[in-house]
Amino acid sequence: MDVTEAAFARYQRERPAIEVAAKLTAAHLRRRSARAKISCEVSYRAKEIGSFVAKAQHKRYGDPWFQIRDKAGVRIVVQHSGLLDQALDLVTKSLTVVGEPEDDRLIVGAEDRLQYPRLHVQVIAFGDQAGEDGKPYECEVQIRTEATDLWARMSHKLMYKAGSSAVPSDVRRSLYRLIALVELYDLEVQRGVEALAQYPDVALSNRLLNEAEHLFRTFTEHEPRRDLSEEVVDVLLQAIPDPATYPSRLAEFAQLRRSDLERAYQDYGPDSEHFLRHGRYVLASQPESLIIFERLSSAKMLLQGRWVDELPESMLNDMAEAWGVSL
Repeated sequence: MDVTEAAFARYQRERPAIEVAAKLTAAHLRRRSARAKISCEVSYRAKEIGSFVAKAQHKRYGDPWFQIRDKAGVRIVVQHSGLLDQALDLVTKSLTVVGEPEDDRLIVGAEDRLQYPRLHVQVIAFGDQAGEDGKPYECEVQIRTEATDLWARMSHKLMYKAGSSAVPSDVRRSLYRLIALVELYDLEVQRGVEALAQYPDVALSNRLLNEAEHLFRTFTEHEPRRDLSEEVVDVLLQAIPDPATYPSRLAEFAQLRRSDLERAYQDYGPDSEHFLRHGRYVLASQPESLIIFERLSSAKMLLQGRWVDELPESMLNDMAEAWGVSL
């Protein structure tokens, strides 16, 4: 058996463990980013077996097992380019980094080129998964903006999958020209976010919901419904006398009542039997549940008075039951 076949056979055996390593690493970074209040999406994957073989053969590696370093992969997608350094700092402080980050933004003399700005960090995967040789798995962490991620996925399908030689040069050039638009998009998004921050009254509901989302992600990895959150938060704001300072109060509540919140999400949250079997307690799978629980603890009569004219009373009754209070 040659070295490529041996690497292929080993990858087939170890891929399930590598996927677990990638999953644990993503979950770890998701929790850390939530605590750091970095708005991002974190996903993971173990390299497909076919992709592993194709890369080993195409690159003609002398030792494919050790030279293919993205067997486990995690992707962090942030809202705009102003958050890239924060995400990079989070990764380097949360995990053991192997070597230097691959940061194409730092290449001197490449200002006149249109290219995908890679930002990759090789780390030791989180958790206790290890290979047949007893060594812990490594994981490649990619950090991108939403716009760059869209471009990278599109170009990967059109160029990488087809093979760069199969794509006409003028088509490849047109795809790379889109990078200029990606950069402009990122800058405009960043400018818009920073501008809105100067008008707290305009962005009050967004600020409150963002704070709740960051805290919520420290309890569960469930992906909530944004449209439902926006509708409920608009009502909840009417039950908060000091909305400008409320985010810090909510964070303090989440810290002080963490064990109670963990119990509530375990019993009534998105993975609970109550939710999966009965389809009720839908708000316990939403970030605004933190605000509801806090208001039920601090001002339940005010909350109830604002709620009944705007939203189904049964939804509030379900949340009161989950929190262990009576209305």
